[in-house]
Amino acid sequence: MVKNKMINPFKQIGEIKKMRDQAMQIQKQLQAEQVDIEKNGVHIVISGDQKIKILESNGHSDNDIIEAVNEAIKKSQEVAAKKLSQMSGGLGGLLGGGQ
Repeated sequence: MVKNKMINPFKQIGEIKKMRDQAMQIQKQLQAEQVDIEKNGVHIVISGDQKIKILESNGHSDNDIIEAVNEAIKKSQEVAAKKLSQMSGGLGGLLGGGQ
């Protein structure tokens, strides 16, 4: 005898809520992370959620500031990617793939 497989929508909602909670926890962790960059006389501190905390320049050109900001953003994106990769299944699990 074959049993009918019924999809339990409440289980799926529970799994989505769990992933949302994990994402919110990771977001809080990212807010606590900091990347500190000094380049071409410019000092930048940016959080893991990509908010610039400190931007100091000792009179260098705008190009120097732009280079330093771009490098800081790249480093913070690497921190974010690392945290997100720790989330089991990632978005692939939510979308039915990733296994």
